[in-house]
Amino acid sequence: MARTREQIQAKRPVNRERVDAHKERMLGEIRAYRLRELREAIGLTQEELAERIGVGQRQVSKIERGDLDSAKVGTIRKYLEAVGGELVVEYVSGDQRLQVA
Repeated sequence: MARTREQIQAKRPVNRERVDAHKERMLGEIRAYRLRELREAIGLTQEELAERIGVGQRQVSKIERGDLDSAKVGTIRKYLEAVGGELVVEYVSGDQRLQVA
């Protein structure tokens, strides 16, 4: 006899923290992949972009892997400007949003 979804979930409840952490990792990977797509769309290699913004190729690679915690805000800003965009920093709390940079 087939079990229902509820029966399966009762035996193996969902770990919400784990699901949310995985979701955040996946969204980070998507954002990083989109940065790579922007760079490739303007025909630059990681090395060329790195030279243009004054960092090593390794730093560009880290940014494109989603490792933004160790990157300087100025480096991220230069990266985004080099691919035709800009960096916007917002403070968000509930429904309140304030652009700070």
